Parts: sequence; C-alpha cells; structure tokens
Amino acid sequence: MPKQPNNLALDFDTDWQYDPAPESPELANLRKRYELFIDGKFSPSASGKRFTTTNPASGRKLAEVALADEKDVNRAVKAARNAYEKTWSRITPAERGKYLFRIARVIQERSRELAVAESLDGGKPIRESRDVDLPLVAAHFFYHAGWADKLDYAFPGRQAQALGVAGQIIPWNFPLLMAAWKIAPALATGNVVVLKPAETTPLTALKLAEIMQDAGLPPGVVNIVTGPGSTGEALVRHPEVDKVAFTGSTEVGKLIHKTLAGSGKRLTLELGGKAANIVFEDAALNQAVEGIVNGIFFNQGHVCCAGSRLLVQESVADLLVRKLKDRMKTLVVGDPLDKNTDIGAINSKAQLNKIKRYLKIGQKEGATIHQAPCSLPERGNWCPPTLFLDASQSHRIVQEEIFGPVLTIQTFRTTDEAIQIANNTPYGLSGGIWTDKGSKAFQVSRSIRAGVMWTNTYNKFDPASPFGGYKESGFGREGGIHGLEAYLNIT
Repeated sequence: MPKQPNNLALDFDTDWQYDPAPESPELANLRKRYELFIDGKFSPSASGKRFTTTNPASGRKLAEVALADEKDVNRAVKAARNAYEKTWSRITPAERGKYLFRIARVIQERSRELAVAESLDGGKPIRESRDVDLPLVAAHFFYHAGWADKLDYAFPGRQAQALGVAGQIIPWNFPLLMAAWKIAPALATGNVVVLKPAETTPLTALKLAEIMQDAGLPPGVVNIVTGPGSTGEALVRHPEVDKVAFTGSTEVGKLIHKTLAGSGKRLTLELGGKAANIVFEDAALNQAVEGIVNGIFFNQGHVCCAGSRLLVQESVADLLVRKLKDRMKTLVVGDPLDKNTDIGAINSKAQLNKIKRYLKIGQKEGATIHQAPCSLPERGNWCPPTLFLDASQSHRIVQEEIFGPVLTIQTFRTTDEAIQIANNTPYGLSGGIWTDKGSKAFQVSRSIRAGVMWTNTYNKFDPASPFGGYKESGFGREGGIHGLEAYLNIT
C-alpha cells in the first residue's frame, strides 16, 4: 500500500455522537451540612458561621460548610499538639504504617463515591476523577505507608525525627489528591496535621475525614478546618505550628514566605507554573498532539504544571497546528458527570472571569485566537479549548499563568533557541519534550530550569517521584524520599 502524505488532516469521523453516559450525583452521598473536623469528631465553628459550596457546572448549592476562624484554628492546633505528644509520637512506626494502609484501602472501597463528589464540587470530568485522581490518592497512602517504618533506610547513618504539627493549605484544582499529597508523608514521618482545604472545594477533604474515622485513626492526628483565606492565614501564623506546606498561587506563596521569615518554621511552597511543551521536528507528531491536549486541557487547564506554552520547531509548525486544531474539534465540553466529557466546568465564576480577561488581553496584544467549535451549556462556568497563534515572548498570555484551557503557540528554529525561550519565564515548575532522539531529550531536560521534565508524555505522576519547582514556582519537594525529608529533622 502506498504511503499517504503526512499533510492530510486528521479524520476522526465526527459525524456520529456519543450517547450520554452520566454518573448519578446521588452516588456522592453528600450531607446537607458539614462541620469542622477537630480532635477526631465533627464539631461546629465557634462563630456558627457557614459558607456555601456550589456545583460549578450548574451553580446549584451542594452543601453548607462551617467557617473556621482563629478560635477554631487554635482549637485544631491544640488537638494536634496533644495527639502528637500523647499518641502519635509514642506508637511504633509500623503501627503508623498500618493506619495509612487502612486509609488507602477504604479510599479504594469508596472510590466511586469520592470521584463523583470530586467532580460535583470541582467541575472536573468524572473520567479524570475516577481514572487519575482516585488511583493516585490511594497510591500516595500506600506508598507512604510502606516508608513509615523504614526511615532508617531512607536516611542511613542519620537520625530522622518528626517536626511536630504540620499546617497544610491546599488548592481547589485537585482537592482530594492534594490532601493525600500532603497528609500521607506527614503521617508517615510521625507528624500530625491541621489541613485547610480551598474554600470552593472542601467536600472531598471532609469525606476523607470520614474515612479516617472509619480507619480508626487516633483523634487529633488529622484535623480539617474549612474557610476563606483568613483561616489559612491564622494557621500559618499560629505559634504552635512547626511546619507549613502550601500549594497555591505564587502571590499567596510570597506572602506566606514573608510572614514566616525568621520564625524558624519549616516551609515548602508549590506555586504556579508556565510550562513549555517543546515539539521537535523529529517527534511523532500524532503522539505529540495527544500529549499537548493532555498537557493543557486536562482538568480544564487547572493544573500548575500544565503545558500552557507550546514551542514547535518551524519546519513542522504548520502541520502540527493543523493536526491540533483537528483534534480539538473532537473534544467534548459539558457535564462533568458524563463519562464522555473531555473538558468540564471552570471551578468558579471568579476563575472564569480571569480566563476571559486573559483572552481579551491576548487579542489586544496581537495574538490570533482560535477556539474549538463546541456548544456550551447555558448554566455554569464554561470555557471552550483555546489556542493563541502568533504569540510573542513579551505577551502577557505567554508570561503569566492563566490557569485555564488556553494554549499559546510559539515557534523556534534551533535547540538552543527552544531552551532559551523555555527558560525565559519567572516560573520553573515543569516542562515537556517531544523528540525521537534520547540524547536530545537528556540535553534539553538538563538545560531547562524546571523541577519536572516529561519526555514523549505529559502530566504523569507517581508518589515515588519528587515534585516541585524553582524560581517563582516555589521550593521544596513533595513525593519520594525528598518529600519525606521535608517533614523531618535529620541530624
């Protein structure tokens, strides 16, 4: 059979459509009201105040959640300190590992319920919650359970001691995964936790608290306080907190860094990113297209390590862009609970407005916008997958984190030019390389100042692999042995 020319458009046979395949929202088994989780039980806030969490796909109310103030944070930290001194620091490391194993198993048993709750509260497609988030959540607890009684092997010839009380603040883009990401290494290393979830996505963290009750975790070892930024600020400033771990925006991370300067508290920051996804002319282009789509449109672009800057070698740029546009036509935007959905709802109205503002900025700066043709639901927060062509390095859409399904495309001629463009950003969290040459992949990955580099894939995570950034993407590592070290005093 004669070889077909490589410049043909990709034909995905889009004349046919998927039948709806929704998960039932009842599977989430949500309460109408959620209280604070302090000292092993749910209790109301001192003020009695509450806030409402809503479904971003419909705007409908999901639940009322207790709003924690400084008094509640103080109560949670005291409970954590008491649990650390009287319980958690006194049991054997092997016993701590058993609790983590139990939590992991219960998460697996309730994975469908948790996945539906995650998609309802956060807006992400159920396929991602079910097939990516939940397996990783369980994996983090399993992995760190295995390390609980092996710290002597992780740091041979050295003494490793727990820090004490860890104050942890997590974002809204991966609520349950970030909770596992933070809690599992802290408990495995002998610390106790006060966790503050994002205001817009508190539900799965509170369901995780239910799981910890089911697993018999001693009271006070994990405490969860919900509320706005002021709740997180009270946690950061609390004098009895020994370690602060924050994942979120660079702006807030800088404020936390200033607040803790000179306090002696340990700090890790995992902040924003503006990753370069680099496609060389020798790459498998069809494979690269799938990686690009996964890199920027996964979780509606609400990913700190999203491949939001596409750098394409000039010789294949036109062909790649054409293939990418063809692929974008097939993406399904709609109900997050529908198993056919590729792109769900934007997490909040505020975030949608931010994305829309950047779309206007990009066009005003002279970039050419292309949006996939798709029908958007009438209710909820939605943004179609978007490309910006003719983007320049000076454009704000290239330099600033948009945190949405928006991709900027730039071209390069040489490897050195690609490296220079990739490093020309205040961020340094992640990046991607697409090439058929292993030597080129190693050369480029060593030259780019980013914490995580993927080759011929994107957005793949493993609890055994350290994750973190440079420059304005933060400092410290989470995951692997490096992540354990962040929760220990090692002498």
